[in-house]
Amino acid sequence: MGYFRVRKSVLDGKVSISGAKNSALPILAASLLTNEDIIIDNVPDLLDVQTMLCILRESGRNVKFENAKVHISGEVVNSEISYELVRRMRASFNVLGPLSAVLGQAKVALPGGCAIGVRPVDFHIEGLKKLGFEIRIEHGEVFSKFIKKEKEVILSLPFPSVGATEHLMTTAAILDGVTVIENAAMEPEILDLQDFLNKMGAKVKGAGTSKIVIEGVSKLKGVNHRVIPDRIEAGTYAIAIAASGGKGYIENVIPEHLDALWEVLKDTGTKIEINENRVYIDGSNEKNSTKVNVLPYPGFPTDLQPQIMVYLSISKGTSTITENVFKNRFLHVDELVRMGANIYITNGTAIIKGVKKLSGAKVEGTDLRASAALIIAGLVADGVTEVYNDQHVLRGYEKIVEKIKGLNGNIEHLG
Repeated sequence: MGYFRVRKSVLDGKVSISGAKNSALPILAASLLTNEDIIIDNVPDLLDVQTMLCILRESGRNVKFENAKVHISGEVVNSEISYELVRRMRASFNVLGPLSAVLGQAKVALPGGCAIGVRPVDFHIEGLKKLGFEIRIEHGEVFSKFIKKEKEVILSLPFPSVGATEHLMTTAAILDGVTVIENAAMEPEILDLQDFLNKMGAKVKGAGTSKIVIEGVSKLKGVNHRVIPDRIEAGTYAIAIAASGGKGYIENVIPEHLDALWEVLKDTGTKIEINENRVYIDGSNEKNSTKVNVLPYPGFPTDLQPQIMVYLSISKGTSTITENVFKNRFLHVDELVRMGANIYITNGTAIIKGVKKLSGAKVEGTDLRASAALIIAGLVADGVTEVYNDQHVLRGYEKIVEKIKGLNGNIEHLG
């Protein structure tokens, strides 16, 4: 098991943001809807991306990945995806609908991923049933067979699930008739997926709002597409710079995707200067407490909750973070407490009493964003911090060691 060794650092300089993992994965899954050639640019080289590329290869498609470009060719011929691949990440389940739509049936194992609380695939399965698929689950595997879709289907999601919105929108793109997704998730990555599908010849509108309308087409074509920048990676580095008391630039970012974060940082005393695709962070001022309410987009992102908790743990006064997306996403709290943070949880809210300093320790990353948060904690803590379970970070942060070193951070990847 590898780990990151981190020492206290004041970050400064600039960091360039990679393509969005949470855009690349559903876009790659949607590439199964055609047998024509596809080129996807600005794709980050991450463990999750490599897993999805393996899934595409297992389906029969030819895949070449170099210099942030994925070249996809060949026919989709295999409708069964192995458990070994699907168990690695949740986004892999999004190939079930496209494979079933293209080949008539498919078998995909129930997915794995980060341990951040219950994330059932019920919304996916119920939506696919309404789209005309017969679904059965046996021995941890989901069997899907396309029967017939009604001319007009309205899918009303109980919660604006990002994964379910993407999965159902992609699948409906090549099914006859009209599909309406109500209470849809509104994340920028869903708009990026819509742009990709429409370039392929789909007729999708409304992404970025709570209502998406899809008019099915019989065939999609090959396309070139560039993935948007990763707002969660950008937010992570912004928080890291601010928490360390440093100054620096976040480059290749779409600032409006992180309005909720900028508001929190400004409210606590960090200076923010926003340009077209560049944000300047000045964290040299004293940090104050605040209240953070984690909500679906455009609210404060759940994927930045662990990172902002580190920042608030060394801010003056008492802060609160209320998690409304994944109620149990607090596994990182115990590790931060081991480093000297004063945090306790009550009824889905973290109460954070700011301390003057954190102390380095051996800690264990429990999921992707928690692990990133612990690296930030190591950058602000006295002494040496070792963050174990390195595979979590490698799933979602491209070249994290090089990028932190580029900001004059003291970090090594060992093991």
